Amino acid sequence: MAGRPHTAIGTYGQIGVRRQADRFLVATRYRDADGRLRVVTARGESQSAAKANLKLRLLNRSGYGTSGMLSLSSSFGDLVALWLADLQLQDLVEQTKENYRDDIRLHVLPAFQHFTLGEITTGRVERFLKSELAVSYSRAKHSRTMLNLLFGFALRYDAIPRNPVEGTSQLKKPKGTPEALTLKQIAAIRHAAATWRTGPDVLGPKPDGQVRDILEILLGSALRIGEALALRPCDVHDRPQGMVIEVTGTVVLRTGHGAVRQPHPKTEHSIRRIALPEFAAAVLRARLSAMGPNDSERTIFANRNGGPFSPYNVRRTFRAFLELAGLDKPDITLRWYRRTGATVIARGGSTDAAAAFLGHGSTAITEGHYIEPDRTVDHGPAELLQRTLRPVDPDDALLRRIMTTDEEDLLSDLEGVDSDETA
Repeated sequence: MAGRPHTAIGTYGQIGVRRQADRFLVATRYRDADGRLRVVTARGESQSAAKANLKLRLLNRSGYGTSGMLSLSSSFGDLVALWLADLQLQDLVEQTKENYRDDIRLHVLPAFQHFTLGEITTGRVERFLKSELAVSYSRAKHSRTMLNLLFGFALRYDAIPRNPVEGTSQLKKPKGTPEALTLKQIAAIRHAAATWRTGPDVLGPKPDGQVRDILEILLGSALRIGEALALRPCDVHDRPQGMVIEVTGTVVLRTGHGAVRQPHPKTEHSIRRIALPEFAAAVLRARLSAMGPNDSERTIFANRNGGPFSPYNVRRTFRAFLELAGLDKPDITLRWYRRTGATVIARGGSTDAAAAFLGHGSTAITEGHYIEPDRTVDHGPAELLQRTLRPVDPDDALLRRIMTTDEEDLLSDLEGVDSDETA
């Protein structure tokens, strides 16, 4: 009489699930290369998470390949589950991981969840990316990136013979000239920020002026919003020749934690020291004068509990300022302040000076900083920003000039580098 069929080498049997307090324990028997069956276990906060962790552990079992784990007949959902489990082990900042999870959950998985890996062809991916491009270039670019990461993972474990994203059409970025704020728009926003919720009929507490001051810092520094919110007293150096700030971190939103200060900015090039124009320095001096000697490590802009101010709250209040100012242009965002600073410095100085001020990398700057950190601070950009954007008697000569090709390229690069900033 024939006995039970052997489990093939490199495959596993039925997965058992058991509840342990607030977690789940899953176990299966895996037949190793020496022909022996061994029990492999894993845990997770849910059954699906525990099974994904188990499959990832089996997938990475040394020398045994992916037999029984992923194949052309596996569902796209199985690939996603394994990749997400692997993502959790990668050395990436938590914000990046959350962005990846959101992109997959909201856009990629719904499009392919009912297909097996063998059924996802280049043509299907092409049609999906075109539908994403019809929504926005940014969304199509993010979806393409996620598909490349997922299918690259499947390729590394011999689950598919080729990446179906290869061979799809290049995504064409819509042609458009990035705009900077005009002095008229800046003045209108400043007035709205100064008068918002200050009338006698306004109920509730009056504004504390933090968002108003944050806008002045953004205008005088061209920082990313997270970088401005991450500034601490210890990052500010007021010197006889002017105020200098160090960009050493950024504020990000994390699920379950809210706004947190990340101890490094977006990229290595973003770690920099820049001089501020006097109008922005005056705002920081006023803020610092109200802080105590024990607050040197606390963010200058903070919530009621003393934690970092949320980028979400800044954007929400900024939209209220725009409405009050009568600026109903739907695409004006806080990033326009960064564009404005880049435009002023590029036209008054050079595109290289603007790129360095904004924290964008270039070969010359990278090599110079790698060999020996450059501790000097260029006060030229701050002088240009002060002359052009000061609240009293600003000079709009630079902003009125026609944009050159180099300046268009600079602002386009700015949009690309900053496109992953938390929205």
